[in-house]
Amino acid sequence: MSAGKRKLLVISAAALGWDLVQQYAPAGLGLKFQPLNAVFPSLTCVAQATFRTASQPGNHSVLSNGFYSRELRKVLFWEQSAALVEGRRIWEDFRKRGNRVGMLFWQQSLGEQLDLVLSPRPIHKHSGGMIQDCLCRPDDLYEKVCGRLGKSFNLMHYWGPLASAKASQWITRATCEVLANPDLAPDFLMTYLPHLDYDLQRYGPGDRRAKAACLKLLEFLEQLTRTAAAHHFDYLIYGDYAIGAVTEAPVFPNRILREAGLLQIRQIRGMAYPDFFHSEAFAMVDHEVALVFAIDAAAARRAAAAFQQAGIAEAILDGEALAGRGLKGVRGPDLLLCARAGSWFAYPWWSERREAPDYATHIDIHNKPGYDPAELFFGWPPISVCTRPERIRGSHGLAGNDRRVAWASSFQPGTEPGDLAALAGLVERWLQA
Repeated sequence: MSAGKRKLLVISAAALGWDLVQQYAPAGLGLKFQPLNAVFPSLTCVAQATFRTASQPGNHSVLSNGFYSRELRKVLFWEQSAALVEGRRIWEDFRKRGNRVGMLFWQQSLGEQLDLVLSPRPIHKHSGGMIQDCLCRPDDLYEKVCGRLGKSFNLMHYWGPLASAKASQWITRATCEVLANPDLAPDFLMTYLPHLDYDLQRYGPGDRRAKAACLKLLEFLEQLTRTAAAHHFDYLIYGDYAIGAVTEAPVFPNRILREAGLLQIRQIRGMAYPDFFHSEAFAMVDHEVALVFAIDAAAARRAAAAFQQAGIAEAILDGEALAGRGLKGVRGPDLLLCARAGSWFAYPWWSERREAPDYATHIDIHNKPGYDPAELFFGWPPISVCTRPERIRGSHGLAGNDRRVAWASSFQPGTEPGDLAALAGLVERWLQA
Protein backbone atom coordinates (compact mmCIF):
# COMPACT_ATOMS: atom_id res chain seq x y z
CA MET A 1 0.00 0.00 0.00
CA SER A 2 1.26 3.47 -0.81
CA ALA A 3 2.16 5.59 2.20
CA GLY A 4 -0.45 8.10 3.33
CA LYS A 5 -3.34 6.82 1.20
CA ARG A 6 -5.44 3.76 1.85
CA LYS A 7 -6.73 1.83 -1.14
CA LEU A 8 -8.71 -1.37 -0.81
CA LEU A 9 -10.10 -4.11 -3.04
CA VAL A 10 -12.94 -6.15 -1.51
CA ILE A 11 -13.77 -9.49 -3.17
CA SER A 12 -17.09 -11.11 -2.31
CA ALA A 13 -16.79 -14.78 -3.29
CA ALA A 14 -20.01 -16.77 -3.59
CA ALA A 15 -20.11 -19.98 -1.52
CA LEU A 16 -16.60 -19.61 -0.08
CA GLY A 17 -17.24 -21.69 3.02
CA TRP A 18 -14.69 -22.36 5.74
CA ASP A 19 -15.00 -26.15 5.37
CA LEU A 20 -14.39 -25.86 1.63
CA VAL A 21 -11.26 -23.79 2.13
CA GLN A 22 -9.92 -26.24 4.69
CA GLN A 23 -10.34 -29.09 2.20
CA TYR A 24 -9.09 -27.53 -1.00
CA ALA A 25 -7.00 -24.38 -0.42
CA PRO A 26 -3.39 -25.16 -1.36
CA ALA A 27 -0.84 -24.13 1.25
CA GLY A 28 1.30 -22.19 -1.21
CA LEU A 29 -1.31 -19.64 -2.31
CA GLY A 30 -0.25 -17.14 0.34
CA LEU A 31 -3.77 -16.37 1.57
CA LYS A 32 -4.29 -16.94 5.27
CA PHE A 33 -7.99 -17.74 5.50
CA GLN A 34 -9.88 -17.55 8.77
CA PRO A 35 -13.41 -18.60 9.75
CA LEU A 36 -16.28 -16.15 10.16
CA ASN A 37 -19.87 -16.60 11.25
CA ALA A 38 -22.28 -16.19 8.34
CA VAL A 39 -25.27 -13.89 8.42
CA PHE A 40 -28.77 -15.42 8.69
CA PRO A 41 -30.51 -15.90 6.32
CA SER A 42 -27.29 -16.86 4.59
CA LEU A 43 -28.10 -15.61 1.09
CA THR A 44 -26.37 -13.47 -1.55
CA CYS A 45 -28.31 -10.21 -1.28
CA VAL A 46 -28.54 -10.46 2.51
CA ALA A 47 -24.79 -10.95 2.90
CA GLN A 48 -23.85 -8.15 0.51
CA ALA A 49 -26.30 -5.73 2.17
CA THR A 50 -24.89 -6.71 5.55
CA PHE A 51 -21.35 -5.95 4.42
CA ARG A 52 -22.09 -2.60 2.80
CA THR A 53 -23.98 -1.36 5.89
CA ALA A 54 -22.11 -3.22 8.68
CA SER A 55 -25.54 -4.05 10.10
CA GLN A 56 -27.86 -7.01 10.53
CA PRO A 57 -30.77 -7.83 8.15
CA GLY A 58 -33.38 -6.34 10.49
CA ASN A 59 -31.68 -2.99 10.08
CA HIS A 60 -30.92 -2.95 6.35
CA SER A 61 -34.23 -4.72 5.49
CA VAL A 62 -32.82 -7.18 2.94
CA LEU A 63 -34.08 -10.53 4.22
CA SER A 64 -33.67 -12.69 1.14
CA ASN A 65 -32.89 -12.49 -2.58
CA GLY A 66 -36.47 -11.40 -3.16
CA PHE A 67 -39.23 -9.61 -1.31
CA TYR A 68 -43.01 -9.54 -1.25
CA SER A 69 -44.80 -6.26 -1.87
CA ARG A 70 -47.91 -6.44 0.28
CA GLU A 71 -49.29 -3.39 -1.53
CA LEU A 72 -48.85 -4.91 -5.00
CA ARG A 73 -49.48 -8.50 -3.82
CA LYS A 74 -46.47 -9.42 -5.89
CA VAL A 75 -43.16 -11.25 -5.40
CA LEU A 76 -40.11 -9.42 -6.73
CA PHE A 77 -36.91 -11.45 -7.06
CA TRP A 78 -33.41 -10.22 -7.87
CA GLU A 79 -34.39 -6.55 -8.05
CA GLN A 80 -31.29 -4.39 -8.40
CA SER A 81 -32.19 -1.01 -6.91
CA ALA A 82 -29.73 0.14 -4.25
CA ALA A 83 -32.65 1.83 -2.46
CA LEU A 84 -33.76 -1.60 -1.27
CA VAL A 85 -30.76 -1.61 1.08
CA GLU A 86 -31.53 0.70 4.00
CA GLY A 87 -28.93 2.37 6.19
CA ARG A 88 -25.64 4.22 5.86
CA ARG A 89 -22.81 2.70 3.83
CA ILE A 90 -19.43 1.84 5.27
CA TRP A 91 -17.73 4.02 2.65
CA GLU A 92 -19.74 7.22 3.20
CA ASP A 93 -17.17 9.07 5.34
CA PHE A 94 -14.32 7.73 3.20
CA ARG A 95 -15.98 9.12 0.08
CA LYS A 96 -16.81 12.45 1.72
CA ARG A 97 -13.08 12.97 2.20
CA GLY A 98 -12.63 12.95 -1.58
CA ASN A 99 -11.91 9.25 -2.12
CA ARG A 100 -13.53 7.40 -5.01
CA VAL A 101 -15.60 4.22 -4.51
CA GLY A 102 -16.67 1.57 -7.03
CA MET A 103 -18.71 -1.63 -7.22
CA LEU A 104 -18.51 -4.36 -9.88
CA PHE A 105 -21.25 -6.98 -10.25
CA TRP A 106 -22.64 -6.61 -6.73
CA GLN A 107 -26.33 -7.17 -6.23
CA GLN A 108 -28.51 -4.08 -5.74
CA SER A 109 -25.82 -1.68 -6.89
CA LEU A 110 -27.92 0.30 -9.38
CA GLY A 111 -28.48 3.83 -8.20
CA GLU A 112 -25.91 3.51 -5.43
CA GLN A 113 -23.98 6.68 -4.61
CA LEU A 114 -20.70 5.57 -6.16
CA ASP A 115 -18.11 6.82 -8.62
CA LEU A 116 -17.89 3.59 -10.61
CA VAL A 117 -20.54 0.88 -11.16
CA LEU A 118 -20.78 -2.09 -13.51
CA SER A 119 -23.71 -4.49 -13.33
CA PRO A 120 -25.58 -6.77 -15.77
CA ARG A 121 -28.73 -5.08 -17.06
CA PRO A 122 -30.13 -6.89 -20.11
CA ILE A 123 -33.04 -5.60 -22.15
CA HIS A 124 -35.89 -8.11 -22.34
CA LYS A 125 -37.55 -7.72 -25.73
CA HIS A 126 -41.32 -7.73 -26.09
CA SER A 127 -40.98 -10.19 -28.96
CA GLY A 128 -39.04 -12.59 -26.77
CA GLY A 129 -35.35 -13.02 -26.05
CA MET A 130 -33.07 -10.35 -24.70
CA ILE A 131 -30.31 -7.94 -25.57
CA GLN A 132 -27.32 -8.56 -23.33
CA ASP A 133 -25.87 -5.43 -21.80
CA CYS A 134 -24.47 -3.93 -18.59
CA LEU A 135 -25.42 -0.69 -16.90
CA CYS A 136 -22.42 1.33 -15.81
CA ARG A 137 -21.05 4.56 -14.42
CA PRO A 138 -19.18 6.30 -16.01
CA ASP A 139 -21.32 5.80 -19.10
CA ASP A 140 -18.43 4.50 -21.21
CA LEU A 141 -17.00 2.14 -18.59
CA TYR A 142 -18.46 -1.07 -20.05
CA GLU A 143 -17.37 -0.11 -23.56
CA LYS A 144 -13.83 0.57 -22.35
CA VAL A 145 -13.59 -2.69 -20.42
CA CYS A 146 -14.96 -4.74 -23.32
CA GLY A 147 -12.44 -3.08 -25.63
CA ARG A 148 -9.58 -3.99 -23.30
CA LEU A 149 -10.76 -7.58 -22.85
CA GLY A 150 -11.77 -8.15 -26.45
CA LYS A 151 -15.17 -9.53 -25.48
CA SER A 152 -18.38 -8.52 -23.73
CA PHE A 153 -19.84 -10.16 -20.65
CA ASN A 154 -21.93 -13.23 -21.48
CA LEU A 155 -24.95 -13.43 -19.20
CA MET A 156 -25.38 -17.12 -20.13
CA HIS A 157 -22.25 -17.84 -18.08
CA TYR A 158 -23.67 -15.93 -15.09
CA TRP A 159 -26.79 -18.04 -14.58
CA GLY A 160 -28.54 -21.00 -16.18
CA PRO A 161 -27.39 -24.34 -17.60
CA LEU A 162 -24.29 -22.72 -19.12
CA ALA A 163 -23.29 -20.91 -15.92
CA SER A 164 -19.61 -21.55 -15.27
CA ALA A 165 -16.25 -20.18 -14.16
CA LYS A 166 -16.22 -18.11 -17.37
CA ALA A 167 -18.38 -15.54 -15.56
CA SER A 168 -15.83 -15.14 -12.77
CA GLN A 169 -13.00 -15.16 -15.29
CA TRP A 170 -14.48 -12.17 -17.16
CA ILE A 171 -15.15 -10.29 -13.92
CA THR A 172 -11.62 -11.04 -12.69
CA ARG A 173 -10.09 -9.67 -15.88
CA ALA A 174 -12.38 -6.63 -15.81
CA THR A 175 -11.49 -5.93 -12.19
CA CYS A 176 -7.78 -6.19 -12.97
CA GLU A 177 -8.21 -3.76 -15.88
CA VAL A 178 -9.91 -1.25 -13.59
CA LEU A 179 -7.24 -1.61 -10.91
CA ALA A 180 -4.46 -1.12 -13.44
CA ASN A 181 -5.98 1.99 -15.02
CA PRO A 182 -5.31 5.09 -12.89
CA ASP A 183 -8.04 6.99 -14.74
CA LEU A 184 -10.62 4.38 -13.73
CA ALA A 185 -9.44 2.85 -10.48
CA PRO A 186 -11.32 4.05 -7.39
CA ASP A 187 -9.72 4.04 -3.94
CA PHE A 188 -12.21 1.48 -2.62
CA LEU A 189 -13.40 -1.16 -5.09
CA MET A 190 -15.82 -4.02 -4.42
CA THR A 191 -16.11 -6.93 -6.85
CA TYR A 192 -17.99 -10.24 -6.89
CA LEU A 193 -16.99 -13.70 -8.14
CA PRO A 194 -20.08 -15.94 -8.57
CA HIS A 195 -19.03 -19.25 -10.11
CA LEU A 196 -18.16 -21.44 -7.11
CA ASP A 197 -21.86 -21.50 -6.26
CA TYR A 198 -22.89 -23.24 -9.50
CA ASP A 199 -21.28 -26.67 -9.28
CA LEU A 200 -21.72 -26.81 -5.51
CA GLN A 201 -25.48 -26.55 -6.06
CA ARG A 202 -25.47 -28.87 -9.06
CA TYR A 203 -23.32 -31.66 -7.61
CA GLY A 204 -22.77 -30.96 -3.90
CA PRO A 205 -19.74 -29.68 -1.96
CA GLY A 206 -18.11 -33.12 -1.84
CA ASP A 207 -18.07 -33.70 -5.59
CA ARG A 208 -14.83 -33.57 -7.61
CA ARG A 209 -16.34 -30.80 -9.73
CA ALA A 210 -16.79 -28.71 -6.60
CA LYS A 211 -13.10 -29.12 -5.87
CA ALA A 212 -12.24 -28.04 -9.41
CA ALA A 213 -14.46 -24.96 -9.06
CA CYS A 214 -12.81 -24.08 -5.74
CA LEU A 215 -9.32 -24.37 -7.21
CA LYS A 216 -10.40 -22.19 -10.13
CA LEU A 217 -11.65 -19.58 -7.67
CA LEU A 218 -8.31 -19.60 -5.89
CA GLU A 219 -6.63 -19.07 -9.25
CA PHE A 220 -8.78 -15.97 -9.84
CA LEU A 221 -8.11 -14.73 -6.31
CA GLU A 222 -4.39 -15.03 -6.95
CA GLN A 223 -4.72 -12.91 -10.11
CA LEU A 224 -6.73 -10.27 -8.29
CA THR A 225 -4.52 -10.05 -5.22
CA ARG A 226 -1.37 -9.94 -7.34
CA THR A 227 -2.79 -7.11 -9.44
CA ALA A 228 -4.02 -5.31 -6.33
CA ALA A 229 -0.57 -5.43 -4.75
CA ALA A 230 1.10 -4.24 -7.95
CA HIS A 231 -1.08 -1.12 -7.89
CA HIS A 232 -0.78 -0.42 -4.17
CA PHE A 233 -4.15 -1.80 -3.09
CA ASP A 234 -4.72 -3.84 0.03
CA TYR A 235 -7.34 -6.53 -0.32
CA LEU A 236 -10.05 -8.30 1.64
CA ILE A 237 -11.74 -11.55 0.54
CA TYR A 238 -14.86 -12.95 2.17
CA GLY A 239 -17.39 -15.68 1.45
CA ASP A 240 -21.05 -14.68 1.54
CA TYR A 241 -22.38 -18.11 2.57
CA ALA A 242 -21.42 -21.77 2.82
CA ILE A 243 -23.20 -24.52 0.92
CA GLY A 244 -24.29 -27.72 2.60
CA ALA A 245 -24.88 -31.08 0.98
CA VAL A 246 -28.42 -31.97 -0.09
CA THR A 247 -29.13 -35.56 0.88
CA GLU A 248 -32.93 -35.52 1.07
CA ALA A 249 -35.72 -34.78 -1.38
CA PRO A 250 -36.74 -31.13 -1.74
CA VAL A 251 -39.71 -29.87 0.27
CA PHE A 252 -42.69 -28.05 -1.30
CA PRO A 253 -44.33 -25.71 1.24
CA ASN A 254 -46.67 -24.19 -1.36
CA ARG A 255 -48.18 -27.58 -2.09
CA ILE A 256 -49.04 -27.83 1.59
CA LEU A 257 -50.60 -24.37 1.58
CA ARG A 258 -52.60 -25.21 -1.52
CA GLU A 259 -53.89 -28.45 0.01
CA ALA A 260 -54.86 -26.49 3.15
CA GLY A 261 -56.86 -24.04 1.04
CA LEU A 262 -54.59 -21.13 1.93
CA LEU A 263 -52.93 -20.73 -1.49
CA GLN A 264 -55.42 -20.02 -4.25
CA ILE A 265 -54.75 -21.01 -7.87
CA ARG A 266 -55.91 -19.64 -11.21
CA GLN A 267 -56.36 -22.28 -13.91
CA ILE A 268 -55.28 -20.75 -17.21
CA ARG A 269 -55.41 -23.12 -20.20
CA GLY A 270 -54.87 -26.01 -17.83
CA MET A 271 -51.86 -24.39 -16.15
CA ALA A 272 -51.89 -23.45 -12.45
CA TYR A 273 -50.87 -19.89 -11.62
CA PRO A 274 -50.87 -18.52 -8.06
CA ASP A 275 -53.53 -15.97 -7.16
CA PHE A 276 -51.83 -13.74 -4.60
CA PHE A 277 -54.81 -11.37 -4.49
CA HIS A 278 -57.09 -13.98 -2.94
CA SER A 279 -54.63 -16.32 -1.24
CA GLU A 280 -54.47 -16.32 2.54
CA ALA A 281 -50.84 -17.47 2.66
CA PHE A 282 -47.99 -18.49 0.40
CA ALA A 283 -44.29 -19.29 0.77
CA MET A 284 -41.56 -17.32 -1.00
CA VAL A 285 -38.81 -19.94 -0.99
CA ASP A 286 -35.13 -19.12 -1.10
CA HIS A 287 -32.83 -22.15 -0.83
CA GLU A 288 -32.97 -23.47 2.76
CA VAL A 289 -35.37 -20.83 4.04
CA ALA A 290 -38.94 -20.02 3.12
CA LEU A 291 -40.55 -16.70 3.96
CA VAL A 292 -44.28 -17.17 4.49
CA PHE A 293 -46.66 -14.23 4.08
CA ALA A 294 -50.25 -14.32 5.35
CA ILE A 295 -53.19 -11.92 5.12
CA ASP A 296 -53.72 -11.94 8.89
CA ALA A 297 -52.66 -13.60 12.14
CA ALA A 298 -55.32 -16.32 11.85
CA ALA A 299 -54.06 -17.34 8.41
CA ALA A 300 -50.48 -17.39 9.71
CA ARG A 301 -51.52 -19.73 12.53
CA ARG A 302 -53.29 -22.03 10.09
CA ALA A 303 -50.23 -22.09 7.85
CA ALA A 304 -47.95 -22.86 10.80
CA ALA A 305 -50.26 -25.68 11.87
CA ALA A 306 -50.24 -27.16 8.35
CA PHE A 307 -46.44 -27.07 8.23
CA GLN A 308 -46.13 -28.59 11.70
CA GLN A 309 -48.50 -31.40 10.81
CA ALA A 310 -46.54 -32.11 7.63
CA GLY A 311 -43.22 -32.03 9.52
CA ILE A 312 -41.42 -30.29 6.68
CA ALA A 313 -39.18 -27.88 8.61
CA GLU A 314 -36.52 -28.02 11.30
CA ALA A 315 -37.89 -24.79 12.74
CA ILE A 316 -40.86 -22.49 12.15
CA LEU A 317 -40.15 -18.96 13.32
CA ASP A 318 -43.21 -16.88 14.12
CA GLY A 319 -43.63 -13.27 15.27
CA GLU A 320 -41.76 -13.42 18.56
CA ALA A 321 -38.98 -15.64 17.22
CA LEU A 322 -38.63 -13.45 14.12
CA ALA A 323 -38.41 -10.32 16.25
CA GLY A 324 -35.75 -12.00 18.38
CA ARG A 325 -33.70 -12.60 15.24
CA GLY A 326 -34.26 -9.08 13.95
CA LEU A 327 -36.33 -10.30 10.99
CA LYS A 328 -39.67 -8.64 11.73
CA GLY A 329 -39.14 -5.48 9.67
CA VAL A 330 -41.29 -3.79 7.04
CA ARG A 331 -40.54 -6.51 4.51
CA GLY A 332 -40.45 -9.26 7.09
CA PRO A 333 -42.50 -12.45 6.74
CA ASP A 334 -45.19 -13.73 9.08
CA LEU A 335 -43.40 -17.07 9.33
CA LEU A 336 -39.95 -18.25 8.36
CA LEU A 337 -39.24 -21.91 7.72
CA CYS A 338 -35.78 -23.39 8.24
CA ALA A 339 -35.10 -26.57 6.27
CA ARG A 340 -34.10 -29.84 7.88
CA ALA A 341 -30.47 -30.84 7.53
CA GLY A 342 -29.86 -32.12 4.01
CA SER A 343 -33.03 -30.63 2.53
CA TRP A 344 -34.21 -27.38 0.94
CA PHE A 345 -37.42 -25.66 -0.21
CA ALA A 346 -38.66 -25.73 -3.82
CA TYR A 347 -41.23 -23.24 -5.10
CA PRO A 348 -43.74 -25.42 -7.11
CA TRP A 349 -47.35 -25.56 -5.89
CA TRP A 350 -48.32 -28.18 -8.47
CA SER A 351 -47.69 -31.93 -8.55
CA GLU A 352 -48.92 -32.77 -12.05
CA ARG A 353 -46.54 -31.71 -14.83
CA ARG A 354 -49.46 -30.56 -17.00
CA GLU A 355 -50.25 -27.87 -14.39
CA ALA A 356 -46.78 -26.31 -14.53
CA PRO A 357 -46.90 -22.62 -15.54
CA ASP A 358 -45.24 -21.65 -18.79
CA TYR A 359 -42.25 -20.13 -16.99
CA ALA A 360 -41.45 -23.40 -15.19
CA THR A 361 -39.41 -24.65 -18.16
CA HIS A 362 -37.52 -21.40 -18.74
CA ILE A 363 -34.92 -19.27 -17.02
CA ASP A 364 -37.22 -16.70 -15.48
CA ILE A 365 -35.72 -15.35 -12.30
CA HIS A 366 -38.12 -12.41 -12.13
CA ASN A 367 -41.48 -14.14 -12.68
CA LYS A 368 -40.95 -17.26 -10.60
CA PRO A 369 -42.11 -16.35 -7.07
CA GLY A 370 -39.25 -18.26 -5.53
CA TYR A 371 -35.71 -19.34 -6.22
CA ASP A 372 -35.36 -22.18 -8.75
CA PRO A 373 -31.89 -23.79 -8.82
CA ALA A 374 -33.10 -26.40 -11.32
CA GLU A 375 -32.45 -23.66 -13.89
CA LEU A 376 -28.80 -24.72 -13.62
CA PHE A 377 -29.63 -27.83 -15.69
CA PHE A 378 -30.97 -28.26 -19.21
CA GLY A 379 -34.36 -29.90 -19.54
CA TRP A 380 -36.47 -31.40 -22.27
CA PRO A 381 -37.40 -30.39 -24.95
CA PRO A 382 -34.17 -28.65 -26.06
CA ILE A 383 -33.54 -25.05 -24.93
CA SER A 384 -35.78 -25.56 -21.89
CA VAL A 385 -34.49 -25.85 -18.34
CA CYS A 386 -34.90 -28.72 -15.92
CA THR A 387 -38.09 -29.09 -13.88
CA ARG A 388 -36.70 -31.76 -11.54
CA PRO A 389 -35.59 -30.05 -8.31
CA GLU A 390 -34.44 -33.40 -6.93
CA ARG A 391 -31.31 -33.04 -9.09
CA ILE A 392 -29.95 -30.31 -6.79
CA ARG A 393 -27.19 -31.59 -4.47
CA GLY A 394 -26.19 -28.45 -2.57
CA SER A 395 -28.02 -25.57 -0.91
CA HIS A 396 -27.57 -22.69 1.55
CA GLY A 397 -29.45 -20.22 3.69
CA LEU A 398 -28.89 -21.66 7.15
CA ALA A 399 -26.13 -20.44 9.44
CA GLY A 400 -24.24 -22.14 12.25
CA ASN A 401 -20.87 -23.45 13.29
CA ASP A 402 -20.87 -25.94 10.41
CA ARG A 403 -21.72 -23.16 7.92
CA ARG A 404 -19.04 -20.60 8.68
CA VAL A 405 -17.54 -18.69 5.78
CA ALA A 406 -13.90 -17.93 5.04
CA TRP A 407 -12.16 -14.57 4.89
CA ALA A 408 -8.63 -13.33 4.33
CA SER A 409 -6.93 -9.95 4.03
CA SER A 410 -3.57 -8.37 3.33
CA PHE A 411 -3.88 -6.23 6.46
CA GLN A 412 -4.75 -6.78 10.10
CA PRO A 413 -8.05 -5.02 10.78
CA GLY A 414 -7.52 -5.05 14.55
CA THR A 415 -9.71 -7.29 16.70
CA GLU A 416 -10.95 -10.55 15.24
CA PRO A 417 -14.49 -10.10 13.85
CA GLY A 418 -17.19 -12.47 15.01
CA ASP A 419 -19.44 -12.16 12.00
CA LEU A 420 -19.81 -10.44 8.64
CA ALA A 421 -21.29 -7.22 10.04
CA ALA A 422 -18.40 -6.95 12.49
CA LEU A 423 -15.89 -7.55 9.67
CA ALA A 424 -17.47 -4.73 7.67
CA GLY A 425 -17.32 -2.46 10.69
CA LEU A 426 -13.61 -3.16 11.05
CA VAL A 427 -13.09 -2.35 7.37
CA GLU A 428 -14.89 0.95 7.80
CA ARG A 429 -12.68 1.89 10.74
CA TRP A 430 -9.58 0.78 8.83
CA LEU A 431 -10.53 3.06 5.96
CA GLN A 432 -10.86 5.98 8.36
CA ALA A 433 -7.46 5.49 9.96
